[in-house]
Amino acid sequence: MNIPNILALIRLSIAPVMFWIILNPQLFTDNGYHISWSYFFSTLLFVLASLTDYFDGFIARELNQKTKLGAIIDPLADKMLVMAAFLGLMVAGDASVWAIYIIIVRELFITGLRTIAVSEGIDVSASWSGKVKTVAQMFSIGFLLMHWPFANALLWFATALTVYSGVEYLVSFSKLYTTEETK
Repeated sequence: MNIPNILALIRLSIAPVMFWIILNPQLFTDNGYHISWSYFFSTLLFVLASLTDYFDGFIARELNQKTKLGAIIDPLADKMLVMAAFLGLMVAGDASVWAIYIIIVRELFITGLRTIAVSEGIDVSASWSGKVKTVAQMFSIGFLLMHWPFANALLWFATALTVYSGVEYLVSFSKLYTTEETK
């Protein structure tokens, strides 16, 4: 167990706590606090968990601490964090059901393709559009959690980027897979 894997496990642990807080704002309001404290605390947890994603990748690359376990739990932790936030926001009525559905279907589909690619020995490094998609999703989650203006517009922008990067990944995968089959 190394530092990047520990950070990914921390992210895995934060996701359900954040999800629970999103769905239970009365924990704050019943104790005399304004509901905005619930927004702030869930956003703080999301930001801290997102920072662990940055640092576990940075440490793994810079200190050459990449492991097979890390290759499995890092993307799993990322998906759990993002899905916990999006599903919590959707259930709470703070995010579009259709946008969340589109994002989750894309994430599950591409994760399935990546699993197939890895089993075939095909490189599945994240593309530039995939990284931009992730940043857009994270910003939209932050805006939605804080109930800030333009949060829903940002969610739909992230949804469009999610679809675009999914199509781009599908095209790249089909080219790579076809190339690998002809060898």
